Amino acid sequence: MQKNILLLGSGELGKELVIALKRLGQTVIAVDNYANAPAMQVADGFEIIDMLDGDALDAIVAKYKPTLIVPEIEAIRTERFYTYENQQIQVVPSAKAANFTMNRKLIRDLACKELGVKTAMYFYATTFKEFDTAVNKIGMPCVVKPLMSSSGKGQSILKIEEDKQTVWEYAINNSRGDIKEVIIEEFIAFHTEITLLTVTQNNGDTLFCPPIGHRQERGDYQESWQPVAISNTDYEDACVIAKKVTSALTGAGLWGVEFFLTDKGVYFSELSPRPHDTGMVTLAGTQNLSEFELHARAILGLPIPEIKLEKAGASAVVLANATLEHFTITGVEKALEQKNTDVRIFGKPTTRPYRRMAVALVYDAIGTDMDELRKKVKEMADLIGVV
Repeated sequence: MQKNILLLGSGELGKELVIALKRLGQTVIAVDNYANAPAMQVADGFEIIDMLDGDALDAIVAKYKPTLIVPEIEAIRTERFYTYENQQIQVVPSAKAANFTMNRKLIRDLACKELGVKTAMYFYATTFKEFDTAVNKIGMPCVVKPLMSSSGKGQSILKIEEDKQTVWEYAINNSRGDIKEVIIEEFIAFHTEITLLTVTQNNGDTLFCPPIGHRQERGDYQESWQPVAISNTDYEDACVIAKKVTSALTGAGLWGVEFFLTDKGVYFSELSPRPHDTGMVTLAGTQNLSEFELHARAILGLPIPEIKLEKAGASAVVLANATLEHFTITGVEKALEQKNTDVRIFGKPTTRPYRRMAVALVYDAIGTDMDELRKKVKEMADLIGVV
């Protein structure tokens, strides 16, 4: 039962996953490109490497001989995962899934062209000329993203002709890894964005968590709430799409599948093969098992008898507003004065503008007014500062 796990990426999501795995008796080595990353603080050991350096990655795998490799970020030399699978190392959820989902081109083409899933119209560009042509075909507003990035970096909405060059440079300059290409997407007029946390199992059915609503700014999650209002038809369609895409990618684990809800139905947006930032709302106890506990069970092959909504909850992030090497988190005492509240401080060693440093959580009984719950958690998050 005890496995040796190599966690590639050690942010706040990785930290919560390590805690869930340690509670199940596992050994975890946390890897990232900077010291004292959040997951390193709770793991059995750590390594600091550039995960885009394939030789360095190979050396770490050879050193620890892991049973499982668990990617937590995008900036990894993921093509090496196929070699590791051939060495009988389990890659979570699979080498194919990691390679496809960490490149927007691969996952979008799989969903739209191979599986026939409804998505926004899109084009790719490696030069400004190609970008300009794509924008003219799609029209404005349109969404521009690097093919490889995370936490909304490089993503923006192009609204006017005069901003083309700025938006192009922002996307290209914020590309992660060595892929310098962007995707230009039709802007979908949605009324709600949701995350459907989906659990695939090697020996069991595909399971779905109650959908989570979320709001983004600068392409990055700011708040999430569970449950979210959704019609039965939209929920069923989202489940069909999520199962179709995750089945094609193969492997066991928890996936964050994002959708736009529109007056014309459900549109597939993106997918992450790991716990999702919007799923941090499950740390408020909204489900019988948090997204991190579900991921841990799925990758270890442990049973998941059911996923059940137990409370209504909401989350809101706490952001830094400056680059700091020495800082203090303030206001936690004030934020926790109200009942049914909680907070997670991530323990990141440095800050930069808009970096997530903590998350505020509130919960209440199922049926609670979700607008009031969202207002409460936002007010709570505003009390917490990074100074």
